Amino acid sequence: MSNHPDNYIKPELMACCGAREIKDGDIVVVGTGFPAMSANIARYTHAPDAMLMQESGVFDARPARPALSVGDPCLNPGAAMIGGLTDVMGMFLQGGWVDVGFLAGSQIDKYGNINTTVIGDYEQPKSRLPGSGGANPIGSLARRVLIIALHNARTLTEKVDFITTPGYLDGPGARERWGLPPDTGPQVIITNKAVMRFDKETKEAYLESYHPGTTVDEVVKLTPWELKVSEDVHETEPPRAEEIRVIREVIDPHRMIQIYEKRGYV
Repeated sequence: MSNHPDNYIKPELMACCGAREIKDGDIVVVGTGFPAMSANIARYTHAPDAMLMQESGVFDARPARPALSVGDPCLNPGAAMIGGLTDVMGMFLQGGWVDVGFLAGSQIDKYGNINTTVIGDYEQPKSRLPGSGGANPIGSLARRVLIIALHNARTLTEKVDFITTPGYLDGPGARERWGLPPDTGPQVIITNKAVMRFDKETKEAYLESYHPGTTVDEVVKLTPWELKVSEDVHETEPPRAEEIRVIREVIDPHRMIQIYEKRGYV
């Protein structure tokens, strides 16, 4: 197997991009799907001392298969702690202990704000969505937030219809004005087309890399705001051989990740 095998699928690439954002020793709040996959790739490769925590209160879970929900019993055997929601949201997040949080949403805008509340006007919406869950405290209090999204005009938008989870709100200084901890906020948006980071001055998402099989022009056209492009824009590094081995042999031998292809992550 070469260092970058060719027979990977786009969800595997996205999971690897998320894994590379995690540092050794990080405390990471994860859900199911991409977040858990990314965090476990990191733990089995470059970040063996990263500690994973589910919203449900399970700390340092070591499941024998991918969890189907944050309350899946497979998370419990061997875990360092089995607590509750208030332990995660209170003791860990409000205490400032969480380094990384993974999030997704129905709408995500150029400042990394996330909407999981309503589409359209709040009083007379086109549709109502599930709401925040733990997303607001994660987005408000985790030091670094990693966002997973489909790259289309339905998910990405210049301005969300409702801010369920704050990114950089309306730009520089906004998080601080609203009393959120300094040096927190979204770090990256990982889509099925590209990796976007946030400019330190404007707080807007810009294009850092485009995935193999995609171009800068395609990514720009698919983005509903005037997407800035990094001077160092480059093709995203494909999954490494060891990352693919960990996904297919250790974390997900039954290939449950393939369901994301059916959901449009191609």
